[in-house]
Amino acid sequence: MIEGNFAVAQSGGPTAAINASLCGVICEVLRNDRKVYGMINGVKGAIDNNFVDLGEIFDDKQNLKLLKNTPAAFLGSCRYRLPDFNGKSDIYERIFDNFASKNITMAVYIGGNDSMDTVMKLSEYSEKNKKGVLFAGVPKTIDNDLVGTDHTPGFGSAAKFVASAVSEIARDCAVYADRSATVIEIMGRNAGWLTAASALARSATSNAPHLIYLPERPLSREKLIEDVKGCAARNIVIAVSEGIKNEKGTYYSNLDCNSGHDKFGHAQLCGSAKVIENIIKETFGIKTRSVELNVLQRCSSHFASLTDLDEAEMVGAFGVKSLLSGSTGVVAGFERVRDYEVKPIINNVSKVANLEKTVPDSFITENGYDVTEKAIEYLRPLILGEPQIEMENGIPKHIAL
Repeated sequence: MIEGNFAVAQSGGPTAAINASLCGVICEVLRNDRKVYGMINGVKGAIDNNFVDLGEIFDDKQNLKLLKNTPAAFLGSCRYRLPDFNGKSDIYERIFDNFASKNITMAVYIGGNDSMDTVMKLSEYSEKNKKGVLFAGVPKTIDNDLVGTDHTPGFGSAAKFVASAVSEIARDCAVYADRSATVIEIMGRNAGWLTAASALARSATSNAPHLIYLPERPLSREKLIEDVKGCAARNIVIAVSEGIKNEKGTYYSNLDCNSGHDKFGHAQLCGSAKVIENIIKETFGIKTRSVELNVLQRCSSHFASLTDLDEAEMVGAFGVKSLLSGSTGVVAGFERVRDYEVKPIINNVSKVANLEKTVPDSFITENGYDVTEKAIEYLRPLILGEPQIEMENGIPKHIAL
């Protein structure tokens, strides 16, 4: 078993389950009688020597219980891209010097696609320069677009919120006799997993959303108009990914605004639903509104999926176990077995970092505006169960650093 202390960090967009993974990491480290340091604001904490002793904070088991049900990122986050290196690098040397000062020999990084780039670079630098520090990634993203895993922690809770919000919006729309259309914009740049989850809103008393558009299929203006024209519903509810593109490959959001790109080169998207709202309004002259769920879908812990939280905690602990066994440059994940059961697995980080898992063709109907029963069977188990939330003054109680 590897000797030394642990470091852990959170990176990328927050979720309702990322702290559950942190909880799993802390519990497993403490169970093995090691120290665990939290890096504040992701890898920037290692660069700036900004650490916190998590063993001191979470010696109180009540704090661990609160952490599991607290949304966002307890340690703070970042969207920081480590530079490429050739030989030695000042910024990498600073990181490893700061690790050495605390006898940190193992580090867990909780995040999504871009965060795994950090795991890959740190692991490679450590091996090439004989730093003796092992690195493991723990998956996190509401987008569910990480390769090498059946699904990602954070997605199930976000999917549960999306389905619930779409259901409630549909109820609101249905009370009026006049024909109308409501366009709901859901997160997902190039992968439409969350938008696909809107189909879980359907029930015996409502078949909304009536149209579902994923970024895996281009949507021309003409097709949109034809689909709306052919929709029999009086009050049409449309679920659309923020990353929906037209037949020329242009983001609908860029037809209305251009918000630039983030540090990883990803387009900053906004306003896809507004563009579609205007097209419908101009074409059909009916009452049309757009709703952007935005950050609400990321951290809605008051209606989280218990399945999601439990699996997030499990995979966090598994990341620690992988490091203690001597693995490095790996990413934990899930394999689905039997009807619905998952087991933790590990992948080489080089096969995960900077890659993207999109919704498969078998999950999208031929007409391009709905998902298949196979998609529903995949999605439904991920949103099941409700955690017991501790309340304070009528709202959920959280823990903060």
